[in-house]
Amino acid sequence: MFAVIYSFKVKEGLEATFVNGWKELTELVHQYEGGLGSRLHKKNDSHYIAYAQWPDYETWQSAGKNLPESANKIRKFLRDSCDEFETLFELDVVEDLLKDQPYEV
Repeated sequence: MFAVIYSFKVKEGLEATFVNGWKELTELVHQYEGGLGSRLHKKNDSHYIAYAQWPDYETWQSAGKNLPESANKIRKFLRDSCDEFETLFELDVVEDLLKDQPYEV
């Protein structure tokens, strides 16, 4: 398994719509690209960290080619809603002890 950690610094006032766009794109990536899902964390009012899992590096590296046309609009909105976007880490998973339990936000 492979994991990627992203950092997003979201423009003021666009936080809620950023989160909704992130959720939509994450679902599309899971459905069309083989992503294993992601978690979005909030560091402060405008700084978010996402953790995404993939079956392997190759699947992550080739992702984006199978997404429907609607994903381009979401991707553009996410880019435009951020002051900064950065891939912090690309990591091979050594052990995975996360539990699949319902999580309420």
